[in-house]
Amino acid sequence: MLEVEGLSKSYGNVQAVRDVTFTLAEGGSLGVVGESGSGKTTTARIVLGLERPDAGRVTVRGHDRSIRRRGRAERLRRAREVQIVFQDPFLSLDPRLNAMTVLRESLKLHFPDIDHARRIAQLLDQVGLGEREAAALPRQLSGGQRQRVAIARALAVEPSVLVLDEAVAALDVCVQAQILNLLADLREQTGTAFLFITHDLGVVSQVTDHLVVMRHGEIVERGPTARVLNEPQHAYTQLLVSSIPRPAN
Repeated sequence: MLEVEGLSKSYGNVQAVRDVTFTLAEGGSLGVVGESGSGKTTTARIVLGLERPDAGRVTVRGHDRSIRRRGRAERLRRAREVQIVFQDPFLSLDPRLNAMTVLRESLKLHFPDIDHARRIAQLLDQVGLGEREAAALPRQLSGGQRQRVAIARALAVEPSVLVLDEAVAALDVCVQAQILNLLADLREQTGTAFLFITHDLGVVSQVTDHLVVMRHGEIVERGPTARVLNEPQHAYTQLLVSSIPRPAN
């Protein structure tokens, strides 16, 4: 589904990403973890097409995203390949538009010929929002409800890959658990592949199958999530795992 090969990116004298390579299977879930400055967010921005790498390439379903063809149809096709859910839904949603309108505008742009009302109802049901929430403006919703709107908007275009950039970091623990459970259900229902960018190993243990650990722009460890968390090989991964909060005895 997603292939990232040999990505490198510098900003002046700072090497943000160096020779990053990984794959994400159809319907899979891959976590990219590391502290601030590890290169995980730059990697995500390159996957999205918001940054261009100095070297390497990103392909989705065999389409090389480094090749930029002009035209509206091509821009829409690229947008349908990869979508993102940001950390703060309040900043990523238009404060003037309710959820119903947000979804309708997205569907009109990408799928003008389908039954929009039916698809909107399906999306709202998938993310657990009712008629009251659908008619509310972002400021009238809770943080968890706003994030559900953002997830519905991203899924509306039926992306091959959904990037979740610290998507639950701004939520309290109880709401985090609800959103993580929702994401697990949505991945099973839609077959969309998830690329989960986070610093929180406790989160990736719940929602990812495989994990890559980044430090100073490089991948230092990779493997099945359970193996990396339970038997970390690299000293940096061991340090991250040791910092995971544990329940008191």
